[in-house]
Amino acid sequence: MSGSSIAVDINKFRDGIRQPQDDSVAVEEPLEVRLGYTTADGRATRSIAITMRTPGHDRELAAGFVFTEGIVGRADDITSIEVCGSPAPDTGNQNVIRIDLGADVSVDLGRLQRHFYTTSSCGVCGKASLDALRVGGARVFAAAGPVFKRAVLTAVPAALRGAQPTFEETGGLHAAAAFNAAGDLLVTMEDVGRHNAVDKVIGSLLLNNNLPAPELGLIVSGRASFELMQKTLMAGMPLLAAVSAPSSLAVQLAREFNLTLVGFLRGETFNIYAGEQRISE
Repeated sequence: MSGSSIAVDINKFRDGIRQPQDDSVAVEEPLEVRLGYTTADGRATRSIAITMRTPGHDRELAAGFVFTEGIVGRADDITSIEVCGSPAPDTGNQNVIRIDLGADVSVDLGRLQRHFYTTSSCGVCGKASLDALRVGGARVFAAAGPVFKRAVLTAVPAALRGAQPTFEETGGLHAAAAFNAAGDLLVTMEDVGRHNAVDKVIGSLLLNNNLPAPELGLIVSGRASFELMQKTLMAGMPLLAAVSAPSSLAVQLAREFNLTLVGFLRGETFNIYAGEQRISE
């Protein structure tokens, strides 16, 4: 078993017969993200998020979260990321992580305009609308940029599935990956939440000083929501591909900011909802 899954005893019914056996399930535990930053009165610490996640790559998850929420703009804004807290009794995982920012980093938590509570199913609740991105200075992508061949796009889902070891054990995790125009998966992450998997990918790129990423696409194993489009935009990635459907607000965001949005990417078929100039035959 990996640290992302645990063994459980189950009863499996097959052809009307009950068979006791072992099974694997994905681990889901809360992660509290604490932020250390400088105020006019000195250093302060605040809990800014609780997310239900699959343990593993927590540093990348936390870094991706503070980046995609606009709290930091570059890796140098972060001075340290430390896992802390008492180990969970069942798994031994530490479920608190603290991110300390440099003394010169200005923090305006009020601009986030929502409560910092996340779940594995819906992401950050109370997400502000497209207006928050416009006010936050998100930029429209230029028409020029990388071109992704149709054959590359249709091959990426299989490559993503092959890079999901915990999914193979449990069948219970989402995945996200950053890929280039040649179809190479550069960063792949798994999590019970789509938004967490994406934050882990973006956090990895951030901590390796690879953001913005105007030459990379992002693929997700589920649907394309507004929040995932927002994270793609913040990371400077011009393409989001999903194996399932997009939401209406995801399509609106993609068209307004000139991102390429691909949905229902399965086998040799897919739909282009925006930015078709980046897809070639």
